[in-house]
Amino acid sequence: MTRTTHRRPARKAKKSYTLSTESVDFLEAQRKKRRARSISFVLEEILQAARREAELAKINQSVTDYYDSLSDEEMEELAEWGRFGLSQLLKEES
Repeated sequence: MTRTTHRRPARKAKKSYTLSTESVDFLEAQRKKRRARSISFVLEEILQAARREAELAKINQSVTDYYDSLSDEEMEELAEWGRFGLSQLLKEES
């Protein structure tokens, strides 16, 4: 007996927004360029890309904050571990 999985479509909310003529023209041009089925699809892609970019910026800031919070001794210890790791990789390549 074969088991099938039914995928639930992503929930979407129907909203109405007022955009400038230039924005509508841009979205329509993007729809044609991407051969997308709708302007909503193009807009969704743009928003997802913006969300990914914002999340990446947040992660990068967290990493920066972490390293900025380390003491000189902690930074030196991490550098030593880095040198050790690199030496082990170089041994494996030989």
